[in-house]
Amino acid sequence: MTGTAAPFVADDYRARMERAARSAAEAGLAGLLVAPGPDLVWLTGYAPTAATERLTLLVLAPGQDPVLVVPTLEAPDAAKAAGASALTLRDWTDGKDPYAATAALLDAGGRFGISDNAWAMHLLGLQKALPATSYASLTDALPMLRAVKDTAELELLAAAGAAADATFEEIRKVPFGGRRESEVAADLAGLLRRFGHSQVDFTIVASGPNGANPHHEVGDRVIERGDMVVLDFGGLKDGYGSDTSRTVHVGEPTDEERRVHDLVRAAQEAGFRAVRPGVPCQEVDRAARAVIADAGYGEYFIHRTGHGIGVTTHEPPYMIEGEEQPLVPGMCFSVEPGVYLPGRFGVRIEDIVTVTEDGGRRLNDTTREMVIVD
Repeated sequence: MTGTAAPFVADDYRARMERAARSAAEAGLAGLLVAPGPDLVWLTGYAPTAATERLTLLVLAPGQDPVLVVPTLEAPDAAKAAGASALTLRDWTDGKDPYAATAALLDAGGRFGISDNAWAMHLLGLQKALPATSYASLTDALPMLRAVKDTAELELLAAAGAAADATFEEIRKVPFGGRRESEVAADLAGLLRRFGHSQVDFTIVASGPNGANPHHEVGDRVIERGDMVVLDFGGLKDGYGSDTSRTVHVGEPTDEERRVHDLVRAAQEAGFRAVRPGVPCQEVDRAARAVIADAGYGEYFIHRTGHGIGVTTHEPPYMIEGEEQPLVPGMCFSVEPGVYLPGRFGVRIEDIVTVTEDGGRRLNDTTREMVIVD
């Protein structure tokens, strides 16, 4: 996880921590325990170089000032974080018990939300220090904690989307036929960095039959003339995520390939058109899926329609059947239906979309028509 270069100041982080503490209370929790990772970056601006066996933990509780428990040797770096002045640093030295120090900040019988990526040894250490406490993952307890973006966050996501779009406009100019998937993937990674990404999370290049695997691992297959090629790429720019998919064709496609591509394009449009405030997340999935199912390809759409994006490239909310969370202005997520024909080819088209006051706005604007490459 890289630190954010976003123009956020201590007051922004203070407001986030206060909102998180209130949300915890409303969810019936005694507080939140936030380990190094995306939640800690979002709440404080602090990203340790690496999570280690030494405990680092942000403690948020209603009516209490935020406290960041941190190893003494890392305290100077924590003190430099943009949100440091909005919290109290409590450091501990090697040889001392960090769990005892943390326990003093907690309700001895409380139920706490804890980061999904907290180390088991740290959770077990807290449970040993406070046997009457209980815990719930933040994703389960507060799934919408980071879901609604403010104006500055939306601007950063839009800039990341524009950088991904610029990457696609360049990659469509490079040769595909006769080159390995891994070579095109390296081109994608280089372009993302050229257009401002500090972190590249994925560069899927799935050619021919490999396109039928939505999460194909890039390999040494040589891309051939006549291949459909699924491109899915993204990462972090200034601390916020990009993620887009387009499917290109090497040379002229067959009538069936055009038909399937047009179908996925129509499904993606239907999913986008379903976006508006108050609509349950599952309705976006239903709208896109209905188009594909009605055309007889329902069994070949094998994943959810979308996922949230922010300081990570995959986070709540999820556009999936059964998710009744209503859409709220400021939410950002992918709309990415696909059709995957085993042993033959796949098609996926993906945009990041944000909910507006009266509908949705795409953060990716490259063509969704079939693109022919060399």
